This record gives sequence, C-alpha cells and structure tokens, in this order.
Amino acid sequence: MKEKSVPPVFLRSEEDFSLRPRKLQDFIGQKEVVSHLEVYIQASLARKEPLDHVLFYGPPGLGKTTLAHIIALEMQSNIRCLSGPAITRSGDLAALLTAISPHDVVFIDEIHRLPRQCEEILYSAMEDYTVHLMIGKGPGARSVALKLPPFTLVGATTRMSLLSAPLRNRFGIVEKLDFYEPEELMAIVRRTAQVLGIGVNEDAALLIASSSRGTPRVANRLLRRIRDFAEVSGKDVIDQEIVTEAFQSLGLDAWGLSMADRQFLKVLAQHYRGGPVGIESVAMVLAEDVATLEEVYEPYLLKIGFIARTKRGRVLTPSGYEYLRKVAEE
Repeated sequence: MKEKSVPPVFLRSEEDFSLRPRKLQDFIGQKEVVSHLEVYIQASLARKEPLDHVLFYGPPGLGKTTLAHIIALEMQSNIRCLSGPAITRSGDLAALLTAISPHDVVFIDEIHRLPRQCEEILYSAMEDYTVHLMIGKGPGARSVALKLPPFTLVGATTRMSLLSAPLRNRFGIVEKLDFYEPEELMAIVRRTAQVLGIGVNEDAALLIASSSRGTPRVANRLLRRIRDFAEVSGKDVIDQEIVTEAFQSLGLDAWGLSMADRQFLKVLAQHYRGGPVGIESVAMVLAEDVATLEEVYEPYLLKIGFIARTKRGRVLTPSGYEYLRKVAEE
C-alpha cells in the first residue's frame, strides 16, 4: 500500500501535535492496550486489510486521540477526525463516509454524544461498508445503498454506559485506558521537556508527575505553565523550587487537587454532612453542570478514595475527611 501522510487534523496547535508520540513503541503507559494494538495492527498489515473498528474508553486526557493518530500512522493511512457533538445531521455523516478512501481511519471523539439517527448510519457502514440513504419524501421515497471502501472507525468515549448496545457491539476491538502511574508520568514529563527544549531535574519531574492526577494531558499542561515560571525567573532547568512556586500560584497541592476540587469536597462535608447526596444537588451548589462534575472532577477523586459513589448518592470517605482536616491546618 502506498504510504500516505497523516495531517494533524483536529489538533489545537503544531506544538500539541509535536508532543504526541507517533509510533506505538514511543507511547508511554497503557502497556496492555499497546501490546494488543501491536498484534492487531501487524496482523491487519500482513493480511492487507483495514484494522477492525476500535473503541477506546476511559477518563479524558489518557491518550485516546493520540492512539487514534498512531493507528493511522502505523496502518499507513489517512485519518479524518470528527467530534460527536458537532455531527448533528445524518446526511453530513453520510457525506463524509462516502468521501473516504480505502483503509482510511475515521476518528470520532465523544462518540457517545452522536445523535441516534447518526448512530444508525454507522450500523451498516461498520458491518457491511454500506450507507443507506432515503431519497425523496412521502410515498415516492426510496432507499439507496451506497457502497463504501473498507475503513477503520476509531471511537473514543469517556462515558461507555451512554453508548447504545447496537453501536458498542459493532466494535471488534474494545480497550479501556486507565490512569497512569507516577513513574510513567515522569517519563512523559521528561520527554515533553525535551521536546519543549527545557531541562527538568528528577525531583521536579516526580513532583509534577505526582500532581498530574494520573493524566498525561494534565502533566503536559502543568509542565508548559511551569516552563513559563522558569523562563520568567531566568532558569533554563526546572527544579523543585520553581515547581513549588508555580503550584502555589496555580492553587494546586501535592495531590494535584485544585481549588475547585477542594470546594467539591467541602460541599460534601459542610453542606451535606458527608452525604450521601445526589450529584445534581452538588452541581447546583457549585454552579457547575452535572457532566463536568462526573467527567472532570469525580474520576480522580474516586481513584484516590476521597469520595465514593453509592446507590443513594456521593459520599465523602474517611480519607476525604482527613484530607480536608490537613488542608484546614495548613
């Protein structure tokens, strides 16, 4: 197959794209997922077939988009990137699918937010490489089947439970991405610092990694902001002192929790005596929407054991109370 270029579609900047690894062997963390993908990609290349459809799920910022781009590069294919909320009409999705080339990778981020009528377009597209369109209206309307070239759909979601069963079951490869260990995040911080052209010592890298909520996107964002503090201070190497100064300015603590996270915990403790309380009630007090609390704040607070989800609502755990006690003493 002729090698094709993969344009940095759907990325915010060239720097963002440069921070992303471009080969599976360079991807840090998610060892089991990467190991599986290596096997599937090698087998597909040997058969000269497109990779089976792939679904990545897990909290935001763990590498789902990066892996989609790597799949396209490893398969020597083009990639077309879409966002689920931006696709509002089934006709738009059908038009895009009929314009793809053989073995293209179509990446849909937040695929759980696709409208139902767009989901239905994907059913036959994924199974039979066919799109069914209705031509005309009323008694004279007729269905037309348009054949598609073989392609790979890569979906990414933070809310697996919101995917309909018919769509979920059409993915041949389903992989969960989990939070990263500090050692893996340290390696990511060092790699990113090298790409950005600034040094970082081991103590500083460990502090950044430990405060990154187990998430590479957070680690890279913190490193870029700490680089700003270092450059203004005239330092060409990030050390523990400049990291501590930056964290104090940004309102972050050693857990990587922000003022908003602490406010979430305080609402549970002070307004609802530790719970249980419904997430809708917490959202009203914080003036946040429920989806933001469930997708941004809660995953890490659950992971570190500061809150728990029960059938009756959210509960502040003993560890959460102990954390708030220490914060009050500082």
